[in-house]
Amino acid sequence: MNADNPNNSNNATLQNALATLQSVFGYAQFRAQQAEIIDDVLRGQDCFVLMPTGGGKSLCYQIPALLLPGTALVVSPLIALMQDQVSALKANGVKADFYNSSLDAQSAEEVLMKLHTGQLDLLYVSPERLLNQAFIARLQTIEISLFAIDEAHCISQWGHDFRPEYSQIGALRALFVQVPFIALTATADHATRQDILDKLHLSNPTTRISSFDRPNIRYTVLEKNNPMRQLLQFLQSHPNDSGIVYALSRKRVEEVAEKLKEAGFNAQAYHAGLPAQIRQSVHQQFIRDKIDIVVATVAFGMGIDKPNVRFVVHYDLPKNIEGYYQETGRAGRDGLASEALLLFGMQDVVTAKHFVENVPNEDQRRLENFKLASMVDFAEAQTCRRNVLLNYFGEPSHQACGNCDICLNPPALFDGKVAAQKALSCVYRLNQGFGAKHVVDVLRGVDNERIRGLSHQQLSTYGIGKEFSATEWSSILRQLIHLGYLYQDIQNYSVLKLTARSGDALKGKVDVQFASPKKASFDVTRPGNSGKRTAKDDLLEHDKPLFEALRALRREIALSEDIPAYQVFGDAALVEMAQKRPQDDHQLLRISGVGETKLARFGFEFLSLLRQNP
Repeated sequence: MNADNPNNSNNATLQNALATLQSVFGYAQFRAQQAEIIDDVLRGQDCFVLMPTGGGKSLCYQIPALLLPGTALVVSPLIALMQDQVSALKANGVKADFYNSSLDAQSAEEVLMKLHTGQLDLLYVSPERLLNQAFIARLQTIEISLFAIDEAHCISQWGHDFRPEYSQIGALRALFVQVPFIALTATADHATRQDILDKLHLSNPTTRISSFDRPNIRYTVLEKNNPMRQLLQFLQSHPNDSGIVYALSRKRVEEVAEKLKEAGFNAQAYHAGLPAQIRQSVHQQFIRDKIDIVVATVAFGMGIDKPNVRFVVHYDLPKNIEGYYQETGRAGRDGLASEALLLFGMQDVVTAKHFVENVPNEDQRRLENFKLASMVDFAEAQTCRRNVLLNYFGEPSHQACGNCDICLNPPALFDGKVAAQKALSCVYRLNQGFGAKHVVDVLRGVDNERIRGLSHQQLSTYGIGKEFSATEWSSILRQLIHLGYLYQDIQNYSVLKLTARSGDALKGKVDVQFASPKKASFDVTRPGNSGKRTAKDDLLEHDKPLFEALRALRREIALSEDIPAYQVFGDAALVEMAQKRPQDDHQLLRISGVGETKLARFGFEFLSLLRQNP
């Protein structure tokens, strides 16, 4: 090694990381941001990672855990999530275990013995066990390679799944000064991100934010009109596919699950009111493909490590875009085509609004109202839905995605250059200090006490927009936000502000088109809207029989090993096998998702089948 080059050491470490990625996990290259994050951790740097579900967050701490001396502590909020991840790691030959309330005294003692004798690369632990003073004292006597805080949005008071124990984890930073901390989440707005960083007391952390785009997921919104009929129509195009249906209440969950079972679907209910044994059984049957559909409240699915979920349906309107995005992100973790269907009715808004108004804290109530309004804006959007999501998360996107209902069935458009100039000029004249409703009132020349009290009837933009109704102007303002010409300040009473793009639109230098307001009520079964797309659709016709034979072999092995089928090989790996038809160990190792441990465990049987179909 050339000592004059300070980067050689890091490069060698990253080379080791890539070798581990290939040999243990069976992937040829890192995804976006993974290499940079792993490099940060290996250098002892604290990190905050915002990466979408299915983006590969776990590898960002699992690979450093395999390369650094000592044991990595992974803080995880759910027992089922820990069990799934540990099981998947063990399938890849990794020394991992979990420590939580599900263990009896003897099992817990065995895990602690492994920890003390250096037999574990990773230990997944619940926040309650981690914060136990006796356990912290134990940790101070052994070598810890890193702390990884998964589902880090639970730390934040602004997070959509607040967990009190998580907020105390930051105290560990002072006790383990030399140990790198990495906090990871799939969804967090600007306020939540800052709250996470503040509460964890991270030391000069690097912030790594991956793209929120999940191009393999097709987003569709339907106006509610006999929602059970709409759901059944949708499911008819997904026979035997794995999927999740989210509903708002426990009662609704049970009603929908029963109706699906009556209609012949292999479905079960899941909510926090069910006994733990039943919840555990439903979870295990789902990840083992013994249940096709889980109908659930949001209590189900956080961090679920099941790559072949082909659809997520929201039977009711989610409370915020963060929750919606994370829940839809449970579809298509394997990168194959998947669907997200939202059934939207104004009664949902009334119900959600009722819950928000009962929030006692005024700041929290204001924030929840903004988030609900943003969710409604998404549901009512007349522009590319993917752009709405990406812009909400601060990732400007203006190119139509071609894979949402708006792109596939575009609404009527009109020239909006002048309307945009009027709206942006009004926001400017109001000193970027008012919300959308007041802007609309000024544009339409409304004569009310507030406008008179503020003397806004004297503004040059007062009454210049009478050609549009209040509903139409509201739609125009939403579209300007979605297109990136306006910004709604979440932490300042949702006032509208201009963006870097506003100037060109104000001066008329760019063409702006708006969609005429319409209801998303097209038939979900129409070709081109939500036509069935599965793993097999990526295969040529003569490869499909081999794919089915590989699936059957995988199912047989999974049953005999009592593990989920995807822990043998995922659908994406089987698709690639059917296409490339490897004939020896070397060729099979080139398939994405085939590492050395899985080659040793399952390679002989899969190669035997593949050699019969060269």
